[in-house]
Amino acid sequence: MKSNTTMSRKSVSLVGLVLLCCHASLTEQRLQGIFKDPKEPIDERVKDLLGKMNLEEKVGQMTQIERKNASAEVLKSYFIGSVLSGGGSTPKVNATVKEWVDMVNGMQQASLSTRLGIPMIYGIDAVHGHNNVMNATIFPHNVGLGVTRDPQLLKEIGAATALEVRATGIPYAFAPCIAVCRDPRWGRCYESYSEDHRIVQQLTEIINGLQGEAKTDMKGMPYVNGKTKVAGSSKHYVGDGGTVRGINENNTIVDDSALYGMHMAAYVNSVAKGIATIMASYSSINGVKMHAHKQLLTDYLKGKLGFKGFIISDWEGIDRITSPAHSNYSYSIQASINAGIDMVMVPYNYTEFYDGLIDLVKKKAIPMSRIDDAVSRILRVKFAMGLFENPLGDYSLINEVGSQKHRELARQAVRKSLVLLKNGKPGNPPILPLPKNAGKIVVAGSHANNLGYQCGGWTIEWQGVSGNNWTAGTTILDGIKATVDKRTKVVYKKKPSDTYSSKGKMDYGIVVVGEVPYAETNGDSQNLTIPAPGPAVIENVCKETKCVVIIVSGRPVVIEPYVDKIDALVAAWLPGSEGQGVADVLFGDYGFTGKLARTWFKRVDQLPMNYGDPKYDPLFPFGFGLETKPIPSTKKPEL
Repeated sequence: MKSNTTMSRKSVSLVGLVLLCCHASLTEQRLQGIFKDPKEPIDERVKDLLGKMNLEEKVGQMTQIERKNASAEVLKSYFIGSVLSGGGSTPKVNATVKEWVDMVNGMQQASLSTRLGIPMIYGIDAVHGHNNVMNATIFPHNVGLGVTRDPQLLKEIGAATALEVRATGIPYAFAPCIAVCRDPRWGRCYESYSEDHRIVQQLTEIINGLQGEAKTDMKGMPYVNGKTKVAGSSKHYVGDGGTVRGINENNTIVDDSALYGMHMAAYVNSVAKGIATIMASYSSINGVKMHAHKQLLTDYLKGKLGFKGFIISDWEGIDRITSPAHSNYSYSIQASINAGIDMVMVPYNYTEFYDGLIDLVKKKAIPMSRIDDAVSRILRVKFAMGLFENPLGDYSLINEVGSQKHRELARQAVRKSLVLLKNGKPGNPPILPLPKNAGKIVVAGSHANNLGYQCGGWTIEWQGVSGNNWTAGTTILDGIKATVDKRTKVVYKKKPSDTYSSKGKMDYGIVVVGEVPYAETNGDSQNLTIPAPGPAVIENVCKETKCVVIIVSGRPVVIEPYVDKIDALVAAWLPGSEGQGVADVLFGDYGFTGKLARTWFKRVDQLPMNYGDPKYDPLFPFGFGLETKPIPSTKKPEL
C-alpha cells in the first residue's frame, strides 16, 4: 500500500497540472480575443490588440526596415511592423514574380510566428507602375499623366498598378505623389501631375484605383478593398513642390493662402478617399522641418482633417531633422514621434531606433499616449486592408505582372500624354501626322532606341537605367518600325554627322532626344539644358530635312534656341515601357489631344514662373497643345 504522503504529492501535482492547463487555455483565449474576429468593428479590434501589447511590441510596430535586414530572426526579435524595398532593392537581380512572393511570404511567416502574430506590412515605391520589378508594366510618369486631365484613366492605372504590386505579394505602395511642382528645376518634378493644384486634386482619383473606391467620404478612415488592392501613401506632406529654387529637400517659404489653398488641397481629397497612409516630406515649411512639424502633422492633418491612418517618415527622414543628418539621433526620434510621425522608415539602423525610442518612453520624454496613438493607427490600417485575414501573397496573381491588358492601358496613357507644341513652319502646311508610306525616314537621337531612357528614374534602379536589356517594353524606334508601311525604309542613326542630311535623301527625320534618367536630388538642375549630343543631332537632322523632334524629359527643358529649325515638336515626357503609343499618334492612328499641365519657359532666368504670375512670358503657356485628327482609315478602336 502507498503512503498518504505519496498520494498527497500526486494530488498536488495533478492539481498543478490542471491549473497550468487552465492558465495556458486562458492565455490562449486572451491572445485570441476580439482582434482576431473580422466581424468586430476595426476600432474595437485595435483597442483589444493594443491592450495585449507590451512596449517592445509597440515600438516594433513603429519600425520599418529595409528588406536586406529583414531576416526571420530580426523580424521576430524586434516585432518589426513593416519592411520595405528601397529603389532597386530586389530579392536578386532579374528576380521573377514568384521569387518576390516567396521572399515576402517568408518574411510574413516570421512575423506571424511572434507572440501575438501581428503581420508585417511590406511597402514599395510603385510610382509609375510596379517600377522595381522586371517585366512589369511601366506607365508614364506623373508629369505626362497630368497632361491627360483624365481621372478615369488614372483610376484604371491605379487599379492595374495595385494588381501588379499584389501579384508580387506586396500590399502597400508608396504612391501617389501629389506634390504641386512650382519650379521645374526640382529633381522630382516628373513625380508631380501639374503646377496647378486643381489638376493634382482631380487626379487623386488614382487612389480609388489603388485602394478601391469607397462609396462615401471616409471621414479620414483608411480604406483598402480586398486582396487585389493596396494601401496607398499620398506624399510628400506638405509643400515639397514649392522649395526655393526647386532644390530638393529645401525650404518652402509660403503664406497660409498658398500652403492651404495650393499645396494642401490634394491632401484634403486624399483623406476623403480613405488614403491609408501619408508620407512626410524631407522639406521644410518656413524653416521648420516637416518631420518635426507638430502643427501640420498632428494639429492639422490628424486634428482638423481627421486623418486616421498613419503618417510614415521618408527614407532616413527623421535623421535629417538635424544638420548634419544623424548628428543627434535621440533628439530626432523624440522630435519626430512627438510631432506626429507614426512609423519610421529607418531603414538600416533599426537597433538604434528601437532601443532609442524605448529609452525615451521610459524616460517620459515621449508619452505612452503618443506611442499608443501611433500603434493604433498602424493596426487600424492593417485591419482595414484585411492583412490579419489574408497576410500571405497569392500565387494565382503572378501572371498579372506585365499583362497585355495593362500594356494596352499604358499605351493609351502614352497617346493621351503627348503634347504637340509645333506643327509646321510658318507659311508651310502641318507635317503631322506623318504618312506611313513615306519612302525613307531617318530616326535619330540617344532616346529613340533606349527603353531605360524613356522610362526615366524610379525604373528597375532608383536612378533609372540605360539600354533595352533591363525589362520588357517597346522603344519609340520599335514603335515606328511596327507602324509604317512595309516598303518604308526606316534608318536609325543614334548620332548622325553634320553632313548626313544632305547625303541621305530622306523624306522625314524623327529626332528623339532629352534628359537622361535621374531621381530626387540627382535630378536637381539649375540650367535644364538638353544634354549633348542632343542639340547637335537636332541641328544635323533638321538642317535639310523635314523633321519632327520628340523631347523625352521629366519637365520642360530649354528648347527655344532650336524651335525655329524644327518643323514639328512633341513633348513626350517620360512615356514608360510602351513606346508604341508615340508612334500611334505620330502616324495618325490617333490624334494629338494633350494640353500642357506645366508652363514651358523660354529661359531658366524666368523661373519660377507659373500660370497666373504677373510676369508671365512663356514659350508655351499652361494649357497649350495643338491637336490633330486621326486619319480615318487607320484609326484603331479606343480602349
